[in-house]
Amino acid sequence: MPVPRFDFAQVPVTFAAYFNEQLRGWDTLFPAEQAYFERLGKYLEKTDAKLFAALAALEPRMGVTLSNWPRGSFTLQQVDFLNRNPLYPEWRRVITEIFDRISPELDAEVAARGQPRLVIVIGPSDLPVGPDRMWTRLIGKGRRVSLTVPDELTQYLPSLLASSKLESLSDLCAASRGPYSSWAIETASNLLPYSAQATQLSYDKLAPYRQRLMTEVQKIAEAGEVRGPRQLGEKLKTLSPRGAEFSKDPVMSEFVRATLLAGNGTLLVNNTFVEWASVQALRRAKPVLLISSFGIRNKMKPFSSLLIFNDQETATAIPTQADMLGSYVDLEIFYQYIWQEAGKYAEYRNNTAYLFLAEGMDEMQLIAPPDFPLSAHKLTLADLYRASREWLRLG
Repeated sequence: MPVPRFDFAQVPVTFAAYFNEQLRGWDTLFPAEQAYFERLGKYLEKTDAKLFAALAALEPRMGVTLSNWPRGSFTLQQVDFLNRNPLYPEWRRVITEIFDRISPELDAEVAARGQPRLVIVIGPSDLPVGPDRMWTRLIGKGRRVSLTVPDELTQYLPSLLASSKLESLSDLCAASRGPYSSWAIETASNLLPYSAQATQLSYDKLAPYRQRLMTEVQKIAEAGEVRGPRQLGEKLKTLSPRGAEFSKDPVMSEFVRATLLAGNGTLLVNNTFVEWASVQALRRAKPVLLISSFGIRNKMKPFSSLLIFNDQETATAIPTQADMLGSYVDLEIFYQYIWQEAGKYAEYRNNTAYLFLAEGMDEMQLIAPPDFPLSAHKLTLADLYRASREWLRLG
């Protein structure tokens, strides 16, 4: 899709700058993001100037002029100008009020074209708790469902995600609605056989790229080449994944880079990577089907001064140990967080089924609309597969 052009002569420069900055990164936006900015741009072109009256009055008080903020410009210096301005809190409040008026109308357009969606979140098999301790933060949301699970753990994912490799949920969805419509995000590579056509992210498979990022950050920090995190981010934009790491897809290359450099531990903690990649996929790509599979994380070791950008395997001689209890505690938060995050977006409201499972457990947590096609009796994983396929209208 070519970069759209809009006439924003009536839009105050600080607001127009944000929009134009998104257009400059047009080639790294997902189709869902591009569609959003198309809707927003058309809305802004026809909107009443009253919408921006408070912002238009505030900008001169902040010292915004055509000399320090030319129309269509958005630089790091201007970001610093906003952040250091005494009226910045008031500016943020006014911007929030503007979006509070815009968003319901844009969301209504999306809701009118809504379609069933499915989010599947899978916990690992070796958690140190039973079903009675799982999904406690979701009590009162949806219902518990009893499952008959295979005797062999190796048959769990095949039974849940595919009646055969040619009929996997991920691939059927991707073939029907495009690769960005179906995502498989995991710590290891267990989902990969069932998501050949879908968008795949594996923390383990990204190990070479993660190591390059950590090494580069260390070099930059030791050389004193940058003054702060924004400058560091600009410099690291040139370090993109290679080969099988999405280098041929600029959208995914930027997504992976931004996810790993988010500054919240995604470089070091496998489950944090899955959580953050999942919520960013929901926010940005708006997939019809998202399957997220968590694992067991390692215990954290003492950090160096580089904090989250330091490779823990080489930074200390302390042996690596699996953190079973910590993984369970994290997952209880992650399940709730992914559900809450999806609910922020019009694409997922009132039409999304959430299947929260853990490999080998004979119960699951189901949050779904009343017409999700599951009966009340004890289910097999094959029943879940058929219901999921019917729900997504995959034939």
